[in-house]
Amino acid sequence: MKVLQFPLARITIGFVFGLLFAKFMISPIEVVFIIIGFSFLSFFALYFYTKSKSSVYFGIVTYFLAFLIGISNAIIHTDYFQKNNYIHNKNIFEEPHNISVTIKEKLKKSAFSDRYIVILNHIDKKKQTGKLILNISKDNIDRNLIIGTNLLIRGILTKNKPANNPNQFNYSKYLENKQIYAQLYAEPNQIKIGSEIKKDIWYYSSLLRSRIIKNLEKNHFNKTEMHVAVALIMGQQQEISPDIIRDYQYAGAVHILSVSGLHIGFILIFLTFLLKPIPNTRRGSFIKLIVIISSLSLFGIIAGLAPSVVRSVTMFSFVAIGIHLRRSVNIYHTLLVSVLLILLVEPSFLFDVGFQLSYIALFFIMWLQPLLASIWSPKTKFSKYTWDILTVSFAAQIGTLPLSIYYFHQFPGLFFISNLIIIPMLSIIMVLGVLVMVLAAFNIIPVFISQLLEWSIYYLNKIVNIIASFEQFIITDIPLHSYLFVCSYLLLLTVIIWFKKPSFNKLVYVMFSIIILQISYFTIRWNVHKEKELVIFNSNKNTLIAERNGDNIIIIANDNLLKSVDRNTILNSYSLGNHSKIVEKTKLQNFIFFSGKKIYVLDSTVIYPEDIAADILLLTQSTQVNLDRVLQVMQPKMVIADGSNYKNFRIKWKKSCAKNNIPFHATAEKGYYILK
Repeated sequence: MKVLQFPLARITIGFVFGLLFAKFMISPIEVVFIIIGFSFLSFFALYFYTKSKSSVYFGIVTYFLAFLIGISNAIIHTDYFQKNNYIHNKNIFEEPHNISVTIKEKLKKSAFSDRYIVILNHIDKKKQTGKLILNISKDNIDRNLIIGTNLLIRGILTKNKPANNPNQFNYSKYLENKQIYAQLYAEPNQIKIGSEIKKDIWYYSSLLRSRIIKNLEKNHFNKTEMHVAVALIMGQQQEISPDIIRDYQYAGAVHILSVSGLHIGFILIFLTFLLKPIPNTRRGSFIKLIVIISSLSLFGIIAGLAPSVVRSVTMFSFVAIGIHLRRSVNIYHTLLVSVLLILLVEPSFLFDVGFQLSYIALFFIMWLQPLLASIWSPKTKFSKYTWDILTVSFAAQIGTLPLSIYYFHQFPGLFFISNLIIIPMLSIIMVLGVLVMVLAAFNIIPVFISQLLEWSIYYLNKIVNIIASFEQFIITDIPLHSYLFVCSYLLLLTVIIWFKKPSFNKLVYVMFSIIILQISYFTIRWNVHKEKELVIFNSNKNTLIAERNGDNIIIIANDNLLKSVDRNTILNSYSLGNHSKIVEKTKLQNFIFFSGKKIYVLDSTVIYPEDIAADILLLTQSTQVNLDRVLQVMQPKMVIADGSNYKNFRIKWKKSCAKNNIPFHATAEKGYYILK
């Protein structure tokens, strides 16, 4: 691959590996910076005393230095390593404090609360730093708290909990990647709203968005279409209904709801068209450059500086600079510079799914699309336009396929039809949308333009809904182990390299990749086949147990839950993650035997044997039993309370277990329990 021959490519790869190392291999900070110091000395020594800057030793030191800079950059930008970060103050997780915060971002509301990302200022007047999720319980009063509002809250911080059940989406890890380590739950009467507003870039960005949305509402813009328009143009998806998001997912078009390179590309083309009357003199070209970069930056700020927006704005700004300098812009260099620049400023973006999908899609469009386009040479402009859209869509979809399946476990079979119809419509909607948003900012929206945008989005939603209705073309529940994920990309890259310029050596690499993929698959299957475990899930108001022997799962539950096993998301995630299938359903009994251990299920009947000891006592259905007496009689080695119990019962049982020196595990607090 010629891309890897660029020194910048190898430096960027070394830097990215440094970020990954810092994420997964925690090293002492002092050691890291000592090694960096020695590396800098080695680098400068080789730079001044080596005659050839292309020598092997100079290259190795350079790439190793990039790797170490990646590690140090991650450490510097990670809030966890800051001494004033709240995560190091254990006391705030145990008792209530006066917590001062500033609202930074508004999140999608939940069924019971309004949610915000807030910046911590003080705890009991002591300076503390870090980001939190603030959950304010809903009441009858509509509190539209604006960005920049200072709040004083009396409450206790709650650390993010890991996933309650195996193979489920790990929201705790997701928040940790965003450097949010805790949440704060508050009732409205526990909050004092400050009189001062912090007026920073986030405040003015939110203020402008609110003004635009308010003027659209005054213009009687339909809410459903307006929420989609706000997502398409300003990257704000908080108010889009779950049904519409699901339709876009099933149609393979959910990417257009997140502002990315496609949207920024349309805006750059539109700006270039508007600035065409300005002459291409040195001064005129400079004016165009300033206008384009300023407009793209303003758009990025309005869109909330999401990772995909930052990436796209940065990359297309470099494209605009290249055009201004009248040089042929090497798109790979542009891509690499934007990656390096973004990750230097915000290394946590590397672990953002949208950021990963955007860059991989863009790379494969640049690398694979010319190969696909060369398969056929259309004769007419229309057929060429259609063929270009298809090849771009296929290149992006092929490149992101392993990553999409790894994260979302599904594949939309009609993605090419969606893109063929939606991309031409999107170009029109983007032009209309930007125009309407700009006019809405000044409260001068012509009715016919507003209605034209509304109708366009209405028909876009209808088309997406029709495509999504063909559910037989949507392949779901596709398991992909991390080993298979890596091997899939290895095979994909070697196949494309071979297709670009076939040779025997490259074919050998392809065969080698296939062998590695097969070995990985059979290794995973072998590991699954020899595993045996029993899992007590955290199922709300229910007792749900699975016994897995290899790839066969036996479900143990009550009759009402057994009827809906096929639709149970907990079990779907578990079977998918373990490459297994449900082969039997069994009604819950009081005794369960597994691997030589006796598990007694104590339910609301409050019946338990007085002459049989149990290894594990499972408490269910908020059983009203004298637990101290049960513990003395049955003498269990472990007590588990599943999700069918009330909180006050769990608290009481925990105290009883502590008094009797018996381990206690509540699935509502610690998540599922697994026995092997």
